[in-house]
Amino acid sequence: MRLSVSRWILCWATAAITTTHAWISSSSSSSSSSVTSTSPLFSSAVTEEPATVRGKVVEHLHCRHPGDRDILVRAARGELVERTPIWMMRQAGRYMAAFREYSDRIPFRERSETPDYAVELSLQCHRAYGMDGIIMFSDILTPLPTMGISFDVVKGTGPVITTKIRTEDDVRQLPSYTFDEKLPFIREILQRLSVEAEQANTSLIGFVGAPFTLAAYTVEGKSSKDCLTTKKLLMADAADENKCMSLFLDKLTNQIGDYACHQIECGAQVIQVFESWAHQLSPQLFKEYAKPAAQKAIRIIKERHPDVPVIYFANGGSSYLELQKDMGADMIAVDWAVDMATARQILGPDVPISGNLDPSILFGTKEQIEQAARDCIDKAGGPGKHLLNLGHGVMQGTPEEAVKWLVDEVKRYKGKQ
Repeated sequence: MRLSVSRWILCWATAAITTTHAWISSSSSSSSSSVTSTSPLFSSAVTEEPATVRGKVVEHLHCRHPGDRDILVRAARGELVERTPIWMMRQAGRYMAAFREYSDRIPFRERSETPDYAVELSLQCHRAYGMDGIIMFSDILTPLPTMGISFDVVKGTGPVITTKIRTEDDVRQLPSYTFDEKLPFIREILQRLSVEAEQANTSLIGFVGAPFTLAAYTVEGKSSKDCLTTKKLLMADAADENKCMSLFLDKLTNQIGDYACHQIECGAQVIQVFESWAHQLSPQLFKEYAKPAAQKAIRIIKERHPDVPVIYFANGGSSYLELQKDMGADMIAVDWAVDMATARQILGPDVPISGNLDPSILFGTKEQIEQAARDCIDKAGGPGKHLLNLGHGVMQGTPEEAVKWLVDEVKRYKGKQ
């Protein structure tokens, strides 16, 4: 864990002072993406009274201390923080009745590309449960049109991509557009969410898909059980028969790195890189293709925005977790298929970690959910020593009260007594 003695003393003192409703905060980075701990709504002592943010009722009692504004950012950098922060993949999702009021009648791309819809859908879960971050409602495929790749998200089917990539010429003929040309809504969505996050005293999370995942999605044209077309192209690439995949991965890598930087410049304070199709890769294919591409994309981000933490998540990649220690990210998120204690042992004490509750635990009892949260925190090293998340996204049908129980317990837990 990247931690100096002085930082540990500061975190300890901060936690103690918080209990008396006062706060001493350390100075933050002065970069354009730095986080300030000044919320006009929650700058005073915690109360039990309901609050509102921009006219919307806040249902939870979290995010009311100044340190809550950037606790997720600090944890993602690898700092020891005063408690374990929490956010959840797909926290803005169909498990919420309020979300389904939109998803049942409005197509996905319209929801994610219309600022009014996207902002509202991003904020619903935070107003209800008070996670330690707001994540932009969007999709990993969103930047594909900047390379001339057409896609849609069809209800009941998922992503459908019509642009064919099979040859080196297919890649060379792909155009290149700016993000503001093809994705003007991203700037407005993130700028508005940045203001909302400050008002709500929390952090703003951006995200991108990793190069291999976007390449595989494009080549397959839709979700795939075996990813066979992509793997055939990888084998042809390795045999120097068709370098389509190497060229495509390189183009995607640069575009994804730039896209993450664009999100940061629009207000995102943390970036998560999703290798959503890591489960399709053997350790060798990951090492030869997916890993170098993701490393380069992360390097682009860190060279331009060194103070913005980057989290790397390889879904289904826990079988080769040892290969992820040197991704160049500030934090590694792990899926639910590995025990947190084992993941911590594999990655070592100096690699900050995020994860990794099985999403199905949220269908359990309140006691089961709370115990799972405590166990995960303890196995990660104790309160304040990792960033708690699910090991995959919140599942459709998850009881809403279960999400509340989880968030409440994670924020309450002080460690074994």
